[in-house]
Parts: sequence; structure tokens; C-alpha cells
Amino acid sequence: MSKHNRNFELTIRDIDLIEAALHVTKRDLSMDALNETASMLPADAAKDSLRRIDDLLGRLHNQKIFYRPAKGTYLGG
Repeated sequence: MSKHNRNFELTIRDIDLIEAALHVTKRDLSMDALNETASMLPADAAKDSLRRIDDLLGRLHNQKIFYRPAKGTYLGG
């Protein structure tokens, strides 16, 4: 039986694209939930999808390493 690939070769641009797509999907699902219009997913599935997207976005954020200069004054933006 084959095993899952646990090593992915993604660039920073790939991760940014995935993150942007998740934000758009999350926005669309949220708008559907607010408008209570006919959506592509049932209400429970939409809420579950929003939770899963939030969780994934959080895990992506937590894996980022933010750098600041070792010397000198740091000007955050």
C-alpha cells in the first residue's frame, strides 16, 4: 500500500496564493451566512467549512517566522 506524501515543495508564493484563496472562500461563505441566501452548502456544512478554514489559516500563520533586525531600531509597519 502506498504512503501519504508528507514532504511538500511549496514556495512562499504558493503559500501566499493558498492563503489568499482561503481568505476569499472564507469571505464568500461568511457573506452567504449573513445574507441567508441559497448557498452551495447547507448551513451546517458552511459553518463547519468556516471553522476548518479559520483553523487552517491559523496554522499557516503560526508556522510563519517573522524577522526583525538584530541591531538598530525596529520600525514596525
